[in-house]
Amino acid sequence: MATTDRQATTLALAHALSAAERGLAVIPLSRTKLPALRSPHRDDPAPAPCHGECGRFGHGVYDASTDPARIRELFAAAPWATGYGIACGLPPHHLIGIDLDTKSGTDSSAALRVLALRHLFTIPPTVVVLTPSGGRHLWLTGPPDVVVPNSAGRLAPGIDIRGAGGYLVGPGSRTDHGVYSTAPGTSHIAPAPCPRALLRLLLPPPRTHHPTPPSTGGHGQGLVQFVLAAHEGQRNTRLFWAACRAYEDGIGPALVEPLVEAALNTGLTEREARATIASAARMMGHRP
Repeated sequence: MATTDRQATTLALAHALSAAERGLAVIPLSRTKLPALRSPHRDDPAPAPCHGECGRFGHGVYDASTDPARIRELFAAAPWATGYGIACGLPPHHLIGIDLDTKSGTDSSAALRVLALRHLFTIPPTVVVLTPSGGRHLWLTGPPDVVVPNSAGRLAPGIDIRGAGGYLVGPGSRTDHGVYSTAPGTSHIAPAPCPRALLRLLLPPPRTHHPTPPSTGGHGQGLVQFVLAAHEGQRNTRLFWAACRAYEDGIGPALVEPLVEAALNTGLTEREARATIASAARMMGHRP
């Protein structure tokens, strides 16, 4: 490992420990912004959903901790880590991340201002993290009894939401594109409560429940649960695998709607979910 990488790892660990002192649960990240530790179940032929119950590292955001000893163990297991992720939705802050992206070619900051005017809310002074691409992450806190899901572009083009099961790249992290940093004047303030009007927009509208068809049996329910257990970074992969198995077993058409609903619950959009399932159908020689 190059000296610069060792320095980046040391700095990332220091920043992660500092965040943990503020009650923020963290995990090590690689330069690609993905969890640095790979799943211990990646080679299992049919991995069962596991959120760390096996006792090993490599479960993404489910490894997140505020315990300094555990954080040091995580980074020791991933000496290539150059950043850290902050888990959203966990006590005491129940963090919600508003990701204002710039890569989509849209003015996400302007889109947020339009939403604020239309729905009569104001973003209070809060922690703002500047991304290497010119974007911004706004840190807000949510009520402990409300689960805000992850979403991409649902609120407005260029605005992604990091909620329960998601994570934010922490300031001080180094990636392939540069360093994440805290905006001047916001590094030592606490994340502000999410305005109620904005919180209502972040919650998905009630959806019609599509129960798993009886004809698919327990195997179909198992595939749905497999998708529901996905966290960021593996949602499409799990959905694609489950859809392939469903079509392979002849229950693909009957399981499309339950799989779509499960994918929506993990934070994928309906368009992404249906496109992934259609790809799986084509792969298995079935016309969607």
